[in-house]
Amino acid sequence: QVRLVESGGGLVQPGGSLRLSCAASGSIFSINVMGWYRQAPGKERELVAMITSGGTTTYADSVKGRFTISRDNGKNTVYLQMNSLKPEDTAVYYCNLLNGPNAISRKVNDWGQGTQVTVSS
Repeated sequence: QVRLVESGGGLVQPGGSLRLSCAASGSIFSINVMGWYRQAPGKERELVAMITSGGTTTYADSVKGRFTISRDNGKNTVYLQMNSLKPEDTAVYYCNLLNGPNAISRKVNDWGQGTQVTVSS
């Protein structure tokens, strides 16, 4: 069984920065994709960024140039550095794992419990 534990959310002023972390534990395949999604009130969950175990990254257009995703494969941990935060970035941010080639091809997701990010003055 896989467990994802997020940390680093909070309240920040517009233009500020936050760094989210997500540590995966359990039986983790060496080939996987880790990422971050977010869900604002009344909206659907959306992809923010993802990174493969090989280091290939994908970003939502809305965060390109402001957010950076990275990972430490030895620690099974993914990070999201969020700079120049805007009020529209306010959401619950969820860590995501596609654990292994089968999960990647079948889109079988593991999720963290979510961490709140609020951008407000």
